[in-house]
Amino acid sequence: MKKKYAVFSIFAIIVVGIIAAVIGIKSNLKKSMEELAKITISDVDLSQLENGSYTGSYKTGLVSAKVKVKVNDHKIIEVELLEHNNGKGAPAEIIPDKVVEAQTLNVDTVSGATYSSKVILKAIENALNSVND
Repeated sequence: MKKKYAVFSIFAIIVVGIIAAVIGIKSNLKKSMEELAKITISDVDLSQLENGSYTGSYKTGLVSAKVKVKVNDHKIIEVELLEHNNGKGAPAEIIPDKVVEAQTLNVDTVSGATYSSKVILKAIENALNSVND
């Protein structure tokens, strides 16, 4: 009888632990999703930028990106995606090319990869708002 009670107690502790972990994960996921939804991107005045390379990054709970932006004659000539940690947001990795082509951060996000798109754009914004490397 004691053995059955001990096995039941261990099983109950494991189940309670799993439930607590799932609740914690769901809470963190919800918080991260809310944070991602609130990201706003501000365009940068390219006429104020000097030639050079600028590095920037942005991180939320789930997604992060680091970029290197090259500027010449007040134009973005290259955006190199140095790092992109994402879930299913890999399709957003075309955002740097869109920014170079449009010469603005005001580009459409990638459907199905909206949050990764926003994080990459925010990293580019942060780079362009930073001091020259």
